[in-house]
Amino acid sequence: MPPSPAVHPVDERLPNSQLAALGLQHVLVMYAGAVAIPLIVGRALKLSPEQVSLLISADLFCCGLVTLIQSWGATQWFGIRLPVMMGVTFASVAPILAIANNHPGMAGAQMIFGAVIGAGVVSILIAPLISRMLRFFPPVVTGTIIAVIGVSLMRVGINWIFGNPFGPTAPSIASPEHVQWLADASATSPLPKGLALVGTVPNPKYAPLDGIAISALVLASILLIAKFTKGFVSNISVLLGIVIGGIAATASGMMTFEKVAKADWFDLVTPLQFGMPIFDPVLILTMTLVMVVVMIESTGMFLALGEMTERPIGQSDLARGLRTDGLGTVLGGLFNTFPYTSFSQNVGLVGVTGVRSRFVCVAGGIIMVVLGLLPKMAALVESLPTAVLGGAGLVMFGMVAATGIRILAAVDFKHNRFNMFIVAVSLGVGMVPLIAPNFKQWMPHGLHPLIESGILLASLSAVGLNLFFNGAHYDRDESLRAAMADGGH
Repeated sequence: MPPSPAVHPVDERLPNSQLAALGLQHVLVMYAGAVAIPLIVGRALKLSPEQVSLLISADLFCCGLVTLIQSWGATQWFGIRLPVMMGVTFASVAPILAIANNHPGMAGAQMIFGAVIGAGVVSILIAPLISRMLRFFPPVVTGTIIAVIGVSLMRVGINWIFGNPFGPTAPSIASPEHVQWLADASATSPLPKGLALVGTVPNPKYAPLDGIAISALVLASILLIAKFTKGFVSNISVLLGIVIGGIAATASGMMTFEKVAKADWFDLVTPLQFGMPIFDPVLILTMTLVMVVVMIESTGMFLALGEMTERPIGQSDLARGLRTDGLGTVLGGLFNTFPYTSFSQNVGLVGVTGVRSRFVCVAGGIIMVVLGLLPKMAALVESLPTAVLGGAGLVMFGMVAATGIRILAAVDFKHNRFNMFIVAVSLGVGMVPLIAPNFKQWMPHGLHPLIESGILLASLSAVGLNLFFNGAHYDRDESLRAAMADGGH
C-alpha cells in the first residue's frame, strides 16, 4: 500500500483544545480593530446606543463568517485556504464618514450599505484581473512591501501601548472624552482657533505610566514564555501574555466589567435591519476605488503569509482570496456592516507562533460568530485595555517586518545595484503617510482614500521602479515560477 502523502502544515488539523486556544489568541489580537469602525460610524450617523450595539454584533458575526470562507475555502471560487482572519478595513473609513456626515441617521446608513454591497459585487468581478498582477511582485517588490506593512503596523502597536488605539493624528475617532478635552484646550489655547492639534497640548489620558508598565509586563511575559517553554505552551505565548496583562489590568483597576453586566446574553443577527439599501452609482464607484486599494494591500498580506507558511501563492489562489474580499464586503453590506479584508495584525501572529494551520483561523472564525451572537461575551473581550495588546503588538508586527527583511536578504544586491534603488525609494515613499500624515491636505478629497495608505504607495513605487530598472523579462521569470507553484497544489 503506497504511503499517504505528507500533510502540509497549512492543512494540518490540530486537536480541538489547541485549536480553541490558538483561535482565541487570533481573536484577541484583532478584536480592537474589529469593533473600532462600527463605533466610529455609529457615532457619525448619530445612531442610538442600541443601534451601535447592533452594528458591533453584526460586524463580529460577519468577521467570523468571512474568516471561515477565507480560511476553510469550501469552494473552488472563494477562500485562499491560508491562516487568515478577516475584519473591516480602515481604508473605508474616510468615504463612509463622508456619507455619514452628509446624511446622518437611517438614510445615511442605507446609502452606506448600498455602496458597500455594490462595491463588493464589482470586487468579485475584477478579482481575477487584479490577481494577474502577481507577476509584478518579484522578491525585491514583495520583500519591500512586507517590510513596509510591518513598520506601518508598528504605529498601531505603539499607540496601543500609549493609550490612543487610532493614532495621535486622528482626533475625530478618538474617545469622546479625548475629543471634548481637546475642544476645551483649544478654547483656552493661545493658538488661533482650529490649530490646537493632537500633541500640541498634553493629553492627560495619553501615555499613562500604569498602561506602559502593563504593556512591558505583557512583552516580558511573551519573551520569557517563548524562551523557556516548548510545544503548545510556547505556541500560545501571546495569549498567555495577554491573559497575564489582563489580570494585572484588573488588579490595577484599568479593566472593569460594567459593560459585561449590562450586555444581553443573546442577540440574533439578521440582514437589512436598517431597511433596503440605497444604491448610488457615485458612492458605489468611490467605494470600489477603496476596494481596489484594499485588494492590492491584500495581495501583499497573502504573499507575506505564503512566505511564512512556505506555501507559494499562485494566481488562482490569489484570485480566490481577492474574490473573498469582495464576497465578504457584499455580506457585510447585507448584514449592516462594512468592507472586509485580511487583518495584517494576525499575519504577525503566525510568525510569532510558527503555527501555520489554517484551521486555527477557522476556529477563530467560529469564536467571532459566537461573539456576534452573545453580546455579553463580546463585551468581556472588549473590556480588555489596549495597553494589554500593546506589548504583544511589538512582537507580532515586528515579525512581519522581519519577514520582509528575510525575503530581501535573498535578493541580488551585489550584481544588480538597481535593486537598492527600488528598496530605498519605496521604503521612503511608504513612510510618507506614517511620518507626515497631513501631506495630502491641499489635494482633492477624492484622492485621499487612494493615497493615505503607505502600503499602497510603497506597492506602487516598488512595482513601478522594478519595471523601470529591471524590465518586463524579470517579471516573466517570476510569473513562470508562480505558475509552476500554482500547479503544484
